[in-house]
Amino acid sequence: MARYLATIDLPLTCDAAFDALADFSTTERWDPSVVRARRLTRGAVAEGARFEVVVRVLGVESALEYELVVAERPHRIVLRAQQGALTSLDEITLAPRGEGVRVTYDARIELSGLARALDPLLDAWFQRSGARSVEGMRRALSAPAQAPRAASARLRSGMRARSRAHSKNVPANLR
Repeated sequence: MARYLATIDLPLTCDAAFDALADFSTTERWDPSVVRARRLTRGAVAEGARFEVVVRVLGVESALEYELVVAERPHRIVLRAQQGALTSLDEITLAPRGEGVRVTYDARIELSGLARALDPLLDAWFQRSGARSVEGMRRALSAPAQAPRAASARLRSGMRARSRAHSKNVPANLR
């Protein structure tokens, strides 16, 4: 099993960080290994929401379908994808810290069957990729918000009014 664990502090409220990270269609904006990402379900970003995330791993593009399996606003997000012998589990926890939020990102990729022989190679790639992803997250979510009220509708159209109110601090490049 490959695991990447990181903690970063961001200048957002827990609610704004939750809104930005629970919508996994935004991963292409902060994770350099993501070629493209899109939402597959309509309505609020809530448990059961699904996302297609196309990643490039060791030069090969693979589409993963993630499901938001836990959405405990505003403190915990868990997304899961399974494709063949690969299972990916991303757990994001959020805690208030000073005037911002502390984000702990715990990502795991597990291979089964004969694919387990690739674990050492996958783990080495995952450590490098994870570090780039977290740095991208830090840059994207630390960017100054521009036109915060109007932009929240672009990223989260169809979300509950409560979610829109809390997303006003999400940086413009994630809206």
